[in-house]
Amino acid sequence: MRYVLVVLLLVVFGYSLALVLQNGTELSVDLLFTQVPAMRLGLLLLLTLSLGVILGLLLGVQVFKVFQNSWEIKRLRKDIDHLRKEQLNTAKLMAAEAAAHSRHEKTVVDIHPQDRPSTPL
Repeated sequence: MRYVLVVLLLVVFGYSLALVLQNGTELSVDLLFTQVPAMRLGLLLLLTLSLGVILGLLLGVQVFKVFQNSWEIKRLRKDIDHLRKEQLNTAKLMAAEAAAHSRHEKTVVDIHPQDRPSTPL
């Protein structure tokens, strides 16, 4: 992977050098607020290309972070919904067990009254 990157960098550097050497025309640029001193057209093209690549990369990273955050929010919302459903099911189960336990306590009847110790009146 490093070799591919080195070769790619050499190709870009060679292309940039050729661009500057082939376009040697002096040119001044008016930027509305200021005027850039006269420079070679190839160098100007190279500077604007570099600036565009850098700005594009920075914006791309920010856009990717926004998408990544929205994906994370969606995943967390799904987790919250799943946990809420699980909590409701557990609460229903506990309520049913409590109701069954309280009904069981109320329906206990002594079957053998002779086993009960007699209490004098």
